[in-house]
Amino acid sequence: MSGIGARLEAVHARITAACARAGRRPGDVTLLAVSKLKPAQLIREAHALGLRDFGENYAQELRDKAAELADLEGLRWHAIGPLQTNKAKYVAKVAHAFHALDRLEVAQELSRRRTGAPLRCFLEVNVGGEATKGGVAPQEARALFEQVRALPNLELVGLMCLPPPGPTAEASRASFQQLRALAQELGLPGLSMGTTGDFEVAIEEGATHVRVGTALFGER
Repeated sequence: MSGIGARLEAVHARITAACARAGRRPGDVTLLAVSKLKPAQLIREAHALGLRDFGENYAQELRDKAAELADLEGLRWHAIGPLQTNKAKYVAKVAHAFHALDRLEVAQELSRRRTGAPLRCFLEVNVGGEATKGGVAPQEARALFEQVRALPNLELVGLMCLPPPGPTAEASRASFQQLRALAQELGLPGLSMGTTGDFEVAIEEGATHVRVGTALFGER
């Protein structure tokens, strides 16, 4: 078994165990393989092993990889990093979903540029109030939600967060609980939360999408 094959098997086992603890079905959790800065050939190998959802942080890298890997059947690109309005055209053209929507101006540009199926969007919420991170403040999420919901060509499907760094995975639990409560308040079903270090806790708290890079592809 190749290196990525063994790592993928281990991640699937961790997802299955976390779902069992939470009384959930593994099929309700989408494994989003974070492939930023990884070569296209590695994505091809992951696709051959059954992965279909890949996350890219940088709009131009997403554009280039989407073109290079256009022959891969069923591949779904997720834009997961902060986005400038002048780069929105790349995401609008090729992404299946955008996980870091936190400004109306970006939403408006995505809406203007999108054709075909609506772009699935997660509002990014800055649950820790960290100045170094993007995301809308929790108390301002409803206002942005209402503004984005009125735009054509976008579909609001959930919320996303990156908790403040902590000493253990357990330190993220309160942030995940906060995001889940806010999503319920807004009537949004999706929760994009959890990375290599804490995705099991995220699943226990209701994550529908976990963004895993290092555990699948190794260190960058």
